[in-house]
Amino acid sequence: MHVQEWLETVPAVSIYILVGVVIGLESLGIPLPGEIVLVSSALLASQHGDINPWVLGACATAGAIIGDSIGYAIGRKGGRPLLAWLGGKFPKHFGEANIAMAERSFEKWGMWAVFFGRFVALLRIFAGPLAGVLRMPYWKFAIANVFGGILWAGGTTAVIYSVGVVAEAWLKRFSWLGLVLAVLVGLTSMLILKNRAKKAAAASEARAAADTATAPAPAPEPVAATAD
Repeated sequence: MHVQEWLETVPAVSIYILVGVVIGLESLGIPLPGEIVLVSSALLASQHGDINPWVLGACATAGAIIGDSIGYAIGRKGGRPLLAWLGGKFPKHFGEANIAMAERSFEKWGMWAVFFGRFVALLRIFAGPLAGVLRMPYWKFAIANVFGGILWAGGTTAVIYSVGVVAEAWLKRFSWLGLVLAVLVGLTSMLILKNRAKKAAAASEARAAADTATAPAPAPEPVAATAD
């Protein structure tokens, strides 16, 4: 059964809890389809008046912020051994290559990696635990976590809900094909923006690596003469 079709059979309160828990666990560091659940729920809210989009967005935001905060605490306490353990449990997501990529992002962007990491599936899972492992000052993490969670969770809910409402207006004059087309256009636009952001980040890292490789080596220090 499709996620949205299944959500239609669940009471509104259960959907709020489901969205908050799934997004919270994903932000904590467990690979779960948080974005898919959020998008499906926001679209469902646009078609069913029983689901309040404001409550839905608030639950998603709370789950994102709380989950990331718990992940930060666990990462700070567990350190590198925690990453090694996660790599054994979830090699696809926490493999050495992915961890190295995430670490480079954190070293280069600092707290902005937490903020913008919300919009990248892999970094969304890494952000909390890795910030704790790397001992990022908590006040920096908290600021990026709160504002990133609000923008990602609240913004995604608002955008998808609005797309669904517009599509429903089309639906009254056309058919369900209009709804499907509008949703596909909205999702495709989001994916294109994310893909461009990933490519830009990868190109920036590649340029930084090239600059480091071509930088002239420091001149050797002169050896002081010793008296016989």
